[in-house]
Amino acid sequence: MSLVDRAATSTLPNLVQRNAEQDPRGAGIREKTRGVWQTYDWTAYRDNVRDFALGLATLGFKRGDKLSVVGDNRPQLYFAQLSAQALGGISVPVYQDSIASELVYVLNHAETSIIVAEDQEQVDKVLSLKGQLPNLRWIIYDDPRGLSFYNDPILKSFASVLEEGRTPGKVNPGYYDAEVAKGGADDTAMIAYTSGTTGTPKGVMLSHRNMIATAESFAEVNDIKAGDNWLSYLPMAWVGDAQFSLGLALVGRLTANCPENPETVQRDLRELGPDAMLAPPRIWENMLTLMQIKGNDASAMKRRIFEYFRGLAERCELKRTDGKNLSLGDRLGLVAGELLVYGPVRDQLGLRRARWCYTGGAPLGPDTYRFFRSFGINLKQVYGATEASALIACQADAEANPNTVGRPIPRVEIKIDDRGEVLLRGPNVFKGYFKQEEVTRDTVTSDGWLKTGDAGFFDKQGHLVIIDRAKDVGKLNDGSAFAPQFIENKLKFSPFIREAVAFGDQRSFVVAMIAVDIQTVGTWAEKQGLAYTSFMDLSRKAEVAAMIGEEIAKANASLPDVQQVKRYLLLNKELDADDAEMTRTRKVRRRFVAEKYASVIEAFYNGASSADVTMEITFEDGRKSTLSSTIAIHGEAAAAPARKAA
Repeated sequence: MSLVDRAATSTLPNLVQRNAEQDPRGAGIREKTRGVWQTYDWTAYRDNVRDFALGLATLGFKRGDKLSVVGDNRPQLYFAQLSAQALGGISVPVYQDSIASELVYVLNHAETSIIVAEDQEQVDKVLSLKGQLPNLRWIIYDDPRGLSFYNDPILKSFASVLEEGRTPGKVNPGYYDAEVAKGGADDTAMIAYTSGTTGTPKGVMLSHRNMIATAESFAEVNDIKAGDNWLSYLPMAWVGDAQFSLGLALVGRLTANCPENPETVQRDLRELGPDAMLAPPRIWENMLTLMQIKGNDASAMKRRIFEYFRGLAERCELKRTDGKNLSLGDRLGLVAGELLVYGPVRDQLGLRRARWCYTGGAPLGPDTYRFFRSFGINLKQVYGATEASALIACQADAEANPNTVGRPIPRVEIKIDDRGEVLLRGPNVFKGYFKQEEVTRDTVTSDGWLKTGDAGFFDKQGHLVIIDRAKDVGKLNDGSAFAPQFIENKLKFSPFIREAVAFGDQRSFVVAMIAVDIQTVGTWAEKQGLAYTSFMDLSRKAEVAAMIGEEIAKANASLPDVQQVKRYLLLNKELDADDAEMTRTRKVRRRFVAEKYASVIEAFYNGASSADVTMEITFEDGRKSTLSSTIAIHGEAAAAPARKAA
């Protein structure tokens, strides 16, 4: 019988109680503070959730109320969400780096009454918006540093709310258990706001059944063991973090580990050595860039050794993918490579102990994918959506393939409609969009099929292949298919290219706007003796443009001629979520970018050698400024001989 069908484990707070009863001294969650890992066992985990819930009750929080958390990953912010759910409330995590206008929209749309903020920075941000948040009653802060002399009556410390909940007589002793017992599997557990790639974020209502059933299905097809260490470092507002750090962690009794701060994630990852990991493509691309930089900075001998064994590993990975046997020389070479290169690299990345790793949230380029697998990292693809509780399909260990996202997780049906759009049905499908019933009806059919908005198909092995967002897939003038993400991922394999946006729909050839990686290109420039003062100054260097042209030519070599990038320019600023060019999960907002840079796109295709650009820049507090410049356009980078894509 499924967990969601048992009253004792039908909600996430129920699972906290179950884990405390079954494994009272097992590690439930950890955080690194001042260089030391602090552990909450499942008993302490349960007690914090219960006591904070009772404290919330003294503040008037009741069934149906909304509680938001804002900040980096912290046990107290996870406890707060579960406490709200225990009382029949709903958690609404928000992105900690959101600008003022984004926060105001989400908090008001969700009707948030209590905000739990990590520290002074987040408290200051919320206090500055207090006059625009009519539903807000309390701001509760976790880290008290810098807040000693704040006297706003709306403020309370997390510790004081816990103490209120522990004080005998403040709340009926049986109140907590009675409230938890009232909860049901189909109650809304959280509202996860979409990333807003096509417009205003929508509030996705996910039930306890959604979260738990999805976690169970994922656990059935992956090697998950109680006590496995999981690094909780992804934004808490992203549904992927909620599903893994709460849903899967509670279902499978994993130990969630919160790093000290975003700047120490790589160090903490290496120190922890997690048993499993999920990361969006940007993280894997950053790791690859780090390895490439270290390889380039090594001595000539070490560089040759690294490149030799890297080439061997990638050739062997391709043989495995094609079902070919490895020769004796290959196997011996891999043994030597494990000692000299592959093992040390996994150790540097903190993945020596990881039994499986997933990439999700957006497509990962096949070259980057094969790099990690060839180095012995069991990297696989996962496909999901906020409206599907984060998970739809994933790959088994023996079926890893950079060109597919695997098979549907158990109890999830997938079909492709006559327009090529991926539809799914199952217990992971959300309850609906909060306060947007008409949009919900447009997204979920009357018989329960969720329209994902993604274009895809099933291959001969029954694996799902995602081409791109359905609205982004187009055609060149000659009728050739144009899938921009495929081309962009080829370009981003270069350590010098941080972001790329390709255009070509209804055009005669493909062009691309490139945002360079300031770290790697800056290091390259220093080695070339090129002085620069800013991102804009660096991007305008003719030498940098020529070097990027060589990188584009390398990517073009693996693309069919019609999909090769013919013209390109280097942006004078990074694509930024604050400027609405990207979502908070680092997805390009194509429609907005196309409108914002319409004059640039026209310049690409009318043969101009430059384009005048005026861009609006948004600061965190909502203030705006403009940046005007003339950007050079470079042509015919595609000097490589045409050949079919791998």
